[in-house]
Amino acid sequence: MSPDALKALFRDHPSGVAVITADAGRGPVAMTASSLFSISVAPPLLVFSASEMSSSTPTLLAAETVVIHLIDAACHDIAVLGATSGIDRFADPEQWAVLPTGEPYYVAPRRRIRGRVVKKEDAGAATLFVVHVIESWQEGEGDAPPLVYHNREWHVLGDVSRLA
Repeated sequence: MSPDALKALFRDHPSGVAVITADAGRGPVAMTASSLFSISVAPPLLVFSASEMSSSTPTLLAAETVVIHLIDAACHDIAVLGATSGIDRFADPEQWAVLPTGEPYYVAPRRRIRGRVVKKEDAGAATLFVVHVIESWQEGEGDAPPLVYHNREWHVLGDVSRLA
């Protein structure tokens, strides 16, 4: 199967949106990912992938820990920020902060996970990261609907999209 054919297949497969941040000592990085998924609840393990073409990948490879932000529609701007190449994703000092443990994070997303990278696996033109969840935060009631990435566009799930 060609890369273009595989990409075309997955354009029709919607996914949730996450923004991953890290700092390995040379400044914070962020990237938007639609590849995040849970693989185990005991122990709590997550997986995401990072393309070798991403400017964030070298820092992610060097970082021991990451913060994963589960993005809803209210934080669409954070998802766009993490997906935009060639910009300073931490230019607005009011948009982000640093945890006492040293990891950068965006303050607006209401669901965040801090985890330790326990395995990195080469996977073609990407790296798979296995992350052991250390702690998480869920703030507020979750009034914002989920943000979904489908066919190269952002979508919002709501009551109208619910099947009986």
